[in-house]
Amino acid sequence: MPLQQFYTLIGDDMQAVDTVIRQRLHSGVALVCQVAEYIIAGGGKRMRPALVLMAAGALGYRGRQHHTLAAVVEFIHTATLLHDDVVDESALRRGRDTANAVFGNAASVLVGDFLYTRSFQMMVEVGSMKIMQVLSDATNIIAEGEVLQLMNCHDPDVEEANYLQVIRYKTAKLFEAAAQLGAIIADATPEQEQGLADYGMYLGTAFQLVDDVLDYSGQEADTGKHLGDDLAEGKPTLPLIYVMQHGTPEEAACVRKAIETGGRDDFPVVLAAIRRTGALEHTRQRAREAAAQACAAITVLPDSNYKQTLLQLTAFAVERSH
Repeated sequence: MPLQQFYTLIGDDMQAVDTVIRQRLHSGVALVCQVAEYIIAGGGKRMRPALVLMAAGALGYRGRQHHTLAAVVEFIHTATLLHDDVVDESALRRGRDTANAVFGNAASVLVGDFLYTRSFQMMVEVGSMKIMQVLSDATNIIAEGEVLQLMNCHDPDVEEANYLQVIRYKTAKLFEAAAQLGAIIADATPEQEQGLADYGMYLGTAFQLVDDVLDYSGQEADTGKHLGDDLAEGKPTLPLIYVMQHGTPEEAACVRKAIETGGRDDFPVVLAAIRRTGALEHTRQRAREAAAQACAAITVLPDSNYKQTLLQLTAFAVERSH
């Protein structure tokens, strides 16, 4: 099912969030506006801001602060993308040249800093110390996840547990914060708030694991990036870890070499090993397990169309092709 169908329930709210984003991107410095507009206009699934809206809606929230917080979450996410693409030396994202490829590394890093600091200005305006704590903790953990991933690059000895920690920090934490923010502004019970936070964490984990699958199985026209980018950057993602544990000695040695050296020379051989060992199905099964945990986490919510949409999103996260 196309993601847009999931968002019909929050269509008006998403438009309001887009308005906030456009308004708060403004800067008197022309290059800031230019780079920020370029990356925001690049599209994307907007799952993180949608989580804020759906979590709040599931608890009957009727105010407007969820629009501001959804925009804050999108700004934080966009800042991480700008910095990620510089660190990874990526040239393609969402089917377009990355901002660093167009404007240079310096502009991308600095505009990422602008988006981070603008997001903190906006969260202060909401006037909730708890919300500030959740978002400041999340951005700090995301940064730790980035460093953990950097440390793991070109290291073929990374184990599955270590890799899942990177996912929890680098990707799942912002999903978790987004869902928790919706609960906080809706005056959720402690059980509901924890349930939504857990939902976001498990959904984000499933989402990233499927991204790992698509790096070796997707269509570039759908994924908007080059296949094998993770391998080229020497990232030991779960499909590669699985091959090293369950492949033949020759397959494991090939994957180790590919991780250690990076590049795309070994991609065809590595891909063949991934397919033969069932590494992609193993990774998708891990994603299904995380999705099931996400569903279980929101049994504390009252029945509603919002809750049903949250449940459907877990299926989309696992079965998607882009």
